Amino acid sequence: MSDAKRIVEELKKEIEGLDLGAKQSNVGEIVELKDGIARISGISESFYSELLEFPGGILGLALNLEEDTVGAIILGDYSGIKAGDLVKTTGRVASIPVGDALLGRVVSPLAEPLDARGNIVSSATYPIEKIAPGVMARKAVTEPLQTGWRAIDAMIPIGRGQRELIIGDRQTGKTALAVDTIINQKGQDVVCIYVAVGQKESKTAKIISELRERGSMDYTIIVDAPASAPASLQYLAPFSAAAMGEYFMDQGKDVLVIYDDLSKHAWAYREISLLLRRPPGREAYPGDVFYLHSRLLERSARLSEKYGGGSITTLPIIETQAGDVSAYIPTNVISITDGQIYLDTDLFFSGVRPAINVGLSVSRVGSSAQTKAMKQFAGKMRLELAQFRELAAFAQFEGDLDETTKRDLARGRRLTELLKQDQWEPQSLSRQVVGIFAVTQGLTDELDVAQIRAFDEKLYRYLEQNEKDLIAKIATGEKLDDATMKKLTEAIGEFKKMA
Repeated sequence: MSDAKRIVEELKKEIEGLDLGAKQSNVGEIVELKDGIARISGISESFYSELLEFPGGILGLALNLEEDTVGAIILGDYSGIKAGDLVKTTGRVASIPVGDALLGRVVSPLAEPLDARGNIVSSATYPIEKIAPGVMARKAVTEPLQTGWRAIDAMIPIGRGQRELIIGDRQTGKTALAVDTIINQKGQDVVCIYVAVGQKESKTAKIISELRERGSMDYTIIVDAPASAPASLQYLAPFSAAAMGEYFMDQGKDVLVIYDDLSKHAWAYREISLLLRRPPGREAYPGDVFYLHSRLLERSARLSEKYGGGSITTLPIIETQAGDVSAYIPTNVISITDGQIYLDTDLFFSGVRPAINVGLSVSRVGSSAQTKAMKQFAGKMRLELAQFRELAAFAQFEGDLDETTKRDLARGRRLTELLKQDQWEPQSLSRQVVGIFAVTQGLTDELDVAQIRAFDEKLYRYLEQNEKDLIAKIATGEKLDDATMKKLTEAIGEFKKMA
């Protein structure tokens, strides 16, 4: 075929493929632009949470649908956008890529890579906003999610599908609890998602480094919207993480999502709402700030087998100011969640870490989310700690107390010492049970309080080496029978003779 004929044939193919039909595009004009918020006039057909296309391919999200204008947040760099620019509707709701390709990655709220490890290739997308599973799709929370913190797993148990708030002032160990819970999921077939909202980038970088060092990034996704990010991205970050988690939940997997923290998320939403000229309410928050967090946290669930049997467990974090749990956002989130872990500043600086205030902390799922082995001894421990708190007020008059009261006070001090734990050292179920058993059964009564933690660590190391079958049986979580308890008591006695 001559060159002329080949060119003619190619031109025919191009002409045949031309689409000459008229296309309708809904286009508006930016009439006002400030701090990443655009007011657009002329868009007649737009819906809530629709993606809008700004000049340069930058996307925005329609949030305010008014009579004459649409208010939108711009998702990205808006420095090149100005009033008078044209904006198109896309007809698509905001959605992000989801899937296994995100595991081990650090991503933005739009699921764009932030870790310089190449593009994320995923065939599946999920909408950022989605209606939570209905009551008939859920089932009771009965399977424990072990945090690795003895104080939590014994007294404030968390179940798969639960929403447990971590609340306290700044620098009281809230993030430490959450990150150690991620580390403790190694080998448990749980997908973890850590959402950093408004955090310092140095703090997030340290968390990522620690997770990588402990091999925990393989099953973890980091969604980062730092303090330097626009309020629009900080607002989207928790919803994007929920969408990522829902993909795995729909595959029948268990997911742990940590929102660190929802106080800054509420601040970002307040900033957006004020710029959108929504009427401010209490503390200048918009009237729907409760709905903001309720529709987010309700997406956590444990699905019944008919719907795949997956779950999303959520640990939202709230930062209080001067211990005020009755402020607007803390009370909102407390009322939405299934319990809270309250970290006390005074306890933290007195050396009780984790600084859990047992009186203000509660799990509304309770012991139904505990293993039988833990339930067997945790109840007695809670009772003895409660008695200790009541008696502690009289501790200064110890010389006038009877022997039983002195023994109860001493037991309470040993339990308090046993519950102290360092960061980056989550404990296995078997270690937790062994320590609680030793103290509650009076096998450490002759030890000084200061010796308890060292005794606990050395005892477990001894049992791991010399009583492997016993440790394996405790690790199953089943209730310990009389023979097992007798064997454990004898093993502890043998260790004490050697120590």
